[in-house]
Amino acid sequence: METQAMHIANGIVNGPVSAIFVVVVVVALAYCVRRARVDLDDRLAPMAGLVAAFIFAVQMLNFPVLPGVSGHLLGGALAVVLVGPWVGALCIATVLFVQCLLFADGGLTALGLNIFNMALLGVAVAYLVVVGLLRVLPKTAYGVGVTAFIASVVSVVVASLGFVLQYALGGTTELSLSTIAAAMAGVHTLIGIGEGLIAAITVATVARVRPDLVYALRRFRTPAKVGAYA
Repeated sequence: METQAMHIANGIVNGPVSAIFVVVVVVALAYCVRRARVDLDDRLAPMAGLVAAFIFAVQMLNFPVLPGVSGHLLGGALAVVLVGPWVGALCIATVLFVQCLLFADGGLTALGLNIFNMALLGVAVAYLVVVGLLRVLPKTAYGVGVTAFIASVVSVVVASLGFVLQYALGGTTELSLSTIAAAMAGVHTLIGIGEGLIAAITVATVARVRPDLVYALRRFRTPAKVGAYA
């Protein structure tokens, strides 16, 4: 069986479950498009392109986990901090779509499963963590860097466990659920730490140079702390 990136390969999850997730993904992405129209402006549009390109590059590094499944950096927390949840989800979904069609990275029948885990679940969890942390951490380059690190670790692990749920609903192999859960959580904890370091350095650097380009700082700062980015 061919090993795919954390993108699930064809046949790992059965057709009916895969089809259900396609419907969920289509509805969710349509909502993201609607919300993203409000956020997109002259600053966010170019940043979204850069974020998508960066995520595409880092996702090319793959780490085998199970037959038909391997892990890689996801970029959900990075996207949330820099361009927000709605645009971030669309960036990652676009990357996954291109990787699947042009590079056969992930099965076509599993595209809905992969987009759900990485572009929707991972981004949603990262956003919740970012919102929670930026209520208590300083809205500075340091604060947003720490936030990006923690959000990366949590979101990567949760996104990997999304596959465990999908496998529980329609897995087609003989691997036990406990084996899959342990393998996915263990490997992706390490991947999350690596991704967290990359995300923290990236967003902290951008925040020091151009804080106005960091969505999280614009979205969650208070009027009394405007300019407190150092």
